[in-house]
Amino acid sequence: MAEIKVPCGKTFLRANIPDEELTGIYHANLPAACADEAAEVARAMAEPFNSPPLCELARDKRNAVIIISDHTRPVPSCVILPRMLSELRKYNPDIDITLLVATGFHRLTTEAELRSKVGDDIFEKEKIVVHNSADPDVLTKIGTLPSGGELIINKLAAETELLVSEGFIEPHFFAGFSGGRKSVLPGIAARETVLANHCAEFIAHPQARTGSIPGNPIHEDMLFAARKAKLAFIVNVVIDQQKKVVKAFAGEVEAAHAAGCAFLKSLAEISVPESDIVITSNGGYPLDQNLYQSVKGMTAGEAAVRQGGVIIICAACNDGHGGESFRKTLAEAPSPQAVLDKISTVPRNKTVPDQWESQILARVLTKGSVILVSPVIDPELPRSMHLHHAFSLSEALTKARELSAPGHLRISVIPDGVSVIVSKQH
Repeated sequence: MAEIKVPCGKTFLRANIPDEELTGIYHANLPAACADEAAEVARAMAEPFNSPPLCELARDKRNAVIIISDHTRPVPSCVILPRMLSELRKYNPDIDITLLVATGFHRLTTEAELRSKVGDDIFEKEKIVVHNSADPDVLTKIGTLPSGGELIINKLAAETELLVSEGFIEPHFFAGFSGGRKSVLPGIAARETVLANHCAEFIAHPQARTGSIPGNPIHEDMLFAARKAKLAFIVNVVIDQQKKVVKAFAGEVEAAHAAGCAFLKSLAEISVPESDIVITSNGGYPLDQNLYQSVKGMTAGEAAVRQGGVIIICAACNDGHGGESFRKTLAEAPSPQAVLDKISTVPRNKTVPDQWESQILARVLTKGSVILVSPVIDPELPRSMHLHHAFSLSEALTKARELSAPGHLRISVIPDGVSVIVSKQH
């Protein structure tokens, strides 16, 4: 009997699986975290890809904007930002710096969340602005996306003399990888720009999948937006399950991001046998704060589970569903297939909020049953959205067995579904 441990919130859920049923426990093959995370960030910034050092870029600038991650991303801003701020001021101590929080389409980050993310010293001393994608007074149009949508971003970013960003690189379920260009789109973009990029046609594209960059129309829009916004320099990190820095990448946005993606892809690709039951998670806090975000982890299960199998997703979901239109789309539809059929008819310029997440969740649900393991969520919420619910991982396994055909089961465990790129063994 094997004991498994899966992240959920700020703790872990445990259960036992018979050895003869367990195909394996699958992780990204990341090296150990850096003993000195700040030193690794400093090393990357001293060896930038295709760019002068940040201090040289800032030498003659009157102002700069650093795009920083919001409360939903485990970016170690406390490690990255002090070095970026120091470099910006190295030859230009009077440069006017603004930290712009890339909330994208998420709710606004609270002051408490900001303080926790950047640390007391930066929170008290630096100028911080939270991007609001729905406020026309803070937005300006700078072009048209390849998809045809209007490219509208935060004025602070559009008008600054030097735009830079921090972030992290992980596999992303439709953009291929996070990080790099995503700081601009969706990070500091207007709602209508995000909607155009996340259209039904692009989400359904076969290249809009985890770990896929070439030919991915969503990525192409995002990269165009970063170039048009003149994102000059990035500092991105790859982190482990404990959210510690494994390796840092800095420099020109496209080159530094490509190097980070190549490094991670070589370590994050895993081969999983086609399984009757796949157990996974969103990697715990902060990425599993709601059901909306937890769709990301489900796609790792989708890639490995057999047609008609069961995906068990462990996610705390302290914030509930994470998007009212997302909830309604699933809850008001007679079936997941009905959701897909309806969304497939929506043209690029008519995308509605959270449509993409509904589309992907519906796609997952047409592959197999999904059991959400959350000790705190109201069970009626996932049930109303065509999911099953369990309070514990053991309870979920019992339900999964009931949903499965009689006979020998193949159970695979992917403890952190957002950290891997799954290929399925047949």
